[in-house]
Amino acid sequence: MSDPAVAILEFDSISAGIVAGDAMVKAAPVGSIYAGTVHPGKYLVLVTGDTASVEIARDVGSDAGSSALIDSVFLPDVDVRVVDGLTAGRRASALAGGAVGIVETSSVAAVVDAGDAGVKAADVDLAAISIADGLGGKGYLVFSGVLAEVEAAVEAAVERVGPHGTLIRYDVIAQMHAEMADNLVADLRFLNRVGA
Repeated sequence: MSDPAVAILEFDSISAGIVAGDAMVKAAPVGSIYAGTVHPGKYLVLVTGDTASVEIARDVGSDAGSSALIDSVFLPDVDVRVVDGLTAGRRASALAGGAVGIVETSSVAAVVDAGDAGVKAADVDLAAISIADGLGGKGYLVFSGVLAEVEAAVEAAVERVGPHGTLIRYDVIAQMHAEMADNLVADLRFLNRVGA
């Protein structure tokens, strides 16, 4: 995804999500669309492209699936670190030796919005951003860097999540232990860790 704008619509109905996604790509020439199911029975539609097209698609999708829309986000100038976090997974090097900030939300759209706010507000790495599957539909992200910068990123992320109404918890660890960082990078799912 190299387009400057991103919109994510999160539905509690698979059928409504499919209808909305179809309406979105018919309404505007988006650069790309990614759509599918996530746990627990939600449907996500993510579109990228130029700002005007993505905004039109977001509006049309929101209207088409309004009865099932649970959250959405439109980022007209998404930070590349958020895109990388969604597509590349966890980065071990980003967790080495510094402070760590964690933000957990009950929606995918909110955590993506929070990630964008945090990386734009402070000089931090976005070490991880995980969404929905295996998380009961939640999202979480991990910022890393110098303590003061991580605190600023978490503060901006939490502020951005406020209007979504989906913040579950946030924490800052002044210096994450190397063994815990190894576990976080490897896999957050407990049974995958002990069964490996």
